[in-house]
Amino acid sequence: MGSLTKDPAFQAMTFVVIDFETTTPTGHPPQPIEVAARALRHGENGWAQRGTSASLIRPPSFAPVTPADTAQTGLTAEQLRQAPTPAEALGALDKRFTPGAPYLLVAQHAATEANVIYTQREHCPALAHLDLLDTIPLAKHLVPGLVNYKLDTLLAHFAIPQPADRHRAFADVDVTAQLFQQLITLAHESGELDDLAALVKTAGRRAKCNLPVQGGLFDL
Repeated sequence: MGSLTKDPAFQAMTFVVIDFETTTPTGHPPQPIEVAARALRHGENGWAQRGTSASLIRPPSFAPVTPADTAQTGLTAEQLRQAPTPAEALGALDKRFTPGAPYLLVAQHAATEANVIYTQREHCPALAHLDLLDTIPLAKHLVPGLVNYKLDTLLAHFAIPQPADRHRAFADVDVTAQLFQQLITLAHESGELDDLAALVKTAGRRAKCNLPVQGGLFDL
């Protein structure tokens, strides 16, 4: 039995599981069409949910919803026509973060979420400065030898039921949150990770806004 969930820094942290659905316009970075988030804290009595958020997002004209997007998510151009703009949807989410409080974002293949957040950083400056935990390297560390570490594979391994609306942001946040909690339980019970610092070292990813800016090669 380890000490991960007894670590005061771990217990003080709010973990925000986040997921975006996007369009992928040619010549542009992916553009969000849906976002969902779930905040979790772990205390003496286990996990507690601290809030949820979900919103459709109207894509810009250069990134229309394609038939492939609809086939993947079920979302149509008609559904998104009256959705909040990125500034409205992400601005509302950004306001839910308490200044000065400790947060880590949690995502499956966190590079995807990190890139979307970075491209939208003007709308969500607080969110854009939050570092992330990636469930993929965490799962690779704790459950070596799986055929792959895709979300569906990990859900099957941990016997987490597939949601009917898989590839919608809120459904994917729900199962990713369940996966994250299972991984944390495994890390604690196995003693593989002793504290929050070890968890971050294993699965952490710096937000792009927190990375040092490299100066020009010929700066004087």
